[in-house]
Amino acid sequence: LVLHSIIFNLDSDEPIKTNELDVFLGKHFLVTYQSNPIPVVDKVRQTIERDPRFLQRGADHLFYKLADDLVADAMPVVDLMDDTIDTIEDEIFTSTNQKLLERIFRIKRSLMHLRRILMPQREVFNKLARGDDHVIDIEERVFFRDIYDHLVRLFDITEGLRDLISGALETYLSVINNRMNDVMK
Repeated sequence: LVLHSIIFNLDSDEPIKTNELDVFLGKHFLVTYQSNPIPVVDKVRQTIERDPRFLQRGADHLFYKLADDLVADAMPVVDLMDDTIDTIEDEIFTSTNQKLLERIFRIKRSLMHLRRILMPQREVFNKLARGDDHVIDIEERVFFRDIYDHLVRLFDITEGLRDLISGALETYLSVINNRMNDVMK
């Protein structure tokens, strides 16, 4: 399986950056590989070291914990993007400049990137929750349904944010056209 850790930094050229986490899951093992450090992996490892009962529940439950924490870390990123879009919408009527337009396009690209990440993960967790896989125990499938629900909600919020930023772009262009019409008059 391939999961992604999401990092948001509005000041960079690409506000959404992802770190890939490769996961190999078997009935009695869980192997992860990442080329860049992912704080969630360290957090889950520390949780296991503090409470070894996580290991007794099996590799599939350990994978659930890891995936759940990764998905939970995406929600603050989406909230930050929402706040950023609100700020952009407020700025449209007070300042129309090239930097604002660039921010709108950066956010729009970032939301597309986030959508491309969330959609496949959503489908994978849907299959894991339904039981198409023999590695996940029946008792653990309910946990994967929970992750699936979180991913569906994140995806829906992302789609809503995409609509908002598209509306902000249309408003920006409309304000520019109205100002140009005033100048022409």
